[in-house]
Amino acid sequence: QQQEAADCRRQRVCDQALTEVEEKEQQEAIEHIDEVQNEIDRLNEQASEEILKVEQKYNKLRQPFFQKRSELIAKIPNFWVTTFVNHPQVSALLGEEDEEALHYLSRVEVTEFEDIKSGYRIDFYFDENPYFENKALSKEFNVNESGDPVSKSTEIKWKAGKDLTKRTGQTPNKAGKKRQHEEPESFFTWFTDHSDAGADELGEVIKDDIWPNPLQYYLVPDMEDEEGDGDDDDDEEEGLEDIDEGEEEEGEDEDEDGDGEDGEDDGEDD
Repeated sequence: QQQEAADCRRQRVCDQALTEVEEKEQQEAIEHIDEVQNEIDRLNEQASEEILKVEQKYNKLRQPFFQKRSELIAKIPNFWVTTFVNHPQVSALLGEEDEEALHYLSRVEVTEFEDIKSGYRIDFYFDENPYFENKALSKEFNVNESGDPVSKSTEIKWKAGKDLTKRTGQTPNKAGKKRQHEEPESFFTWFTDHSDAGADELGEVIKDDIWPNPLQYYLVPDMEDEEGDGDDDDDEEEGLEDIDEGEEEEGEDEDEDGDGEDGEDDGEDD
């Protein structure tokens, strides 16, 4: 029994020694992982700096083309309101009166600041309209001294009785009806909403999705028209089927009449 007890003590000591070795190895592995991770982080930071330089370079190269595109878009009536109405996320924010107001929208410009990380600005230019006095409305997103995202925008000078942000129960536009059942707030409420500048969905959609290629949304076909055309096609097909069935039934009646006449002739011959 004494021997067994001694063996158990030795085994516990060995197990403890192994555990200490394993823990030491694990700790060393963690330290090495941390060192490697620091190198990865350093490379990621370096890559971000290089990507930023490339973005800045190509942003400058794009500017003449953006300008040329704006000049061409100006020749197309209602280009921007059509683009917004055809965009699934933006159309869900538009009531009928918003859409009417946006018919006076003549130009949209997105400007990314030279230090892209610091923010961007979206400018909306309007023709004379019955809703507000402003010729241009802007919303700007940037980073304050503390590094927190903030936004600021033009104060809209509404004409008497035309403040769309104070009207409740706007009727959703046709496109919006397909995507939501609730009545939307006014699109123009966005200019006064600075609650979450770091996650401004509409701003990001305009900057990253619409602005790079607005033509793709301008050219989106009206789904309701397509559905209507489909219904017409179905009606035509059903009409053709009815005609075919009618002709087949008439043919069968003629065959039956013919058989009856043949029977009568046979009887007369007999």
